[in-house]
Formats: sequence, structure tokens, C-alpha cells
Amino acid sequence: MKKMVEKSLNEAFAGESMAHMKYLIFAEIAENSGKKNLARLFRAISYAEFVHAKNHATALGIPKDNLENLESARSGEEFEIEDMYPAYKAIAEYFEDKQAELYIRYALEAEKIHEKLYEEAKETVEKDEDLADDDIYICPVCGFTYVGSDVPDTCPVCGAPKDKFKKF
Repeated sequence: MKKMVEKSLNEAFAGESMAHMKYLIFAEIAENSGKKNLARLFRAISYAEFVHAKNHATALGIPKDNLENLESARSGEEFEIEDMYPAYKAIAEYFEDKQAELYIRYALEAEKIHEKLYEEAKETVEKDEDLADDDIYICPVCGFTYVGSDVPDTCPVCGAPKDKFKKF
């Protein structure tokens, strides 16, 4: 693939991915304000943006087999833990942006869990097995991730009550 095509596809993938997420956020706001059909429109177009992003990722050769995908995911989490969020944290501290500092801390703590979960998943898939059929819970405030049924009463990162967690 020509470098200019690859650069264009990477930028398109990033833009479509961002639009997908932004529209899901907009859908949540619309839903919470009682605008269910507006929320549905945002979700529908968000899905279209996902399709675009997936097509660009496929052209770039991003999706691979399960083991390679797990390693890519684990490596991405490791980058966020070791490089990205520490740098962003330093910038937020320098500019005394408390909200940015808080949200960066939330993300960093969740990413540590995600990296561990991907590593454990990779070990399981290497044995040609699937993961256990455990419940997965995500804190909607900070992204704390918990696998299993004995969910803590409050989120250990942000203190949100367990009844707010989203179950997957």
C-alpha cells in the first residue's frame, strides 16, 4: 500500500472512530433528556460510522486473528499506562486542570485492569479455549472493570455504587 493511501486510511479510521463514539455520547444525552427518537438517530448513524471505521481498518490490515488482536489490545493498554496517560497527567497538573486530572486518573486505573484482562484472555486463547462465562461489570463513571459475580459495593476507583455498574 502506498504511504499516502495508508496515511489517508489511518486518518479516515481515526475520524470515523471518533464520530462513532461522539454520536453514542450524543445518543445517551438525547435518551436522558427524553428524546428517544433523536437518540435512535444518533445510534443509527453511529453504527454507520462504525461500518466505515471497520472498512478502513480492514483495508489497513488492522484486524487479525484472536491472539494477534489480544496482543494488539494489550499493547495499546500498555502504551496508555506507561506513556500516554502519564504525559497527559503531567500536562493537566501543569495547567492545574482538576477535571482533566480526575478523568485521566480514572482512565489510567481502568487501563491497568484492561491490560491484565487482555493478558489473561491471551493465555486462555493460546490453549484454544474461550473465556469463562463470567459477568463483566463496568463503572459508568470511571470505567473500572470487574469480572465475576461478587461486585464490590462501591467502585474502588471513584466510589460509584455497584447498582450503577453496567453488566456485560
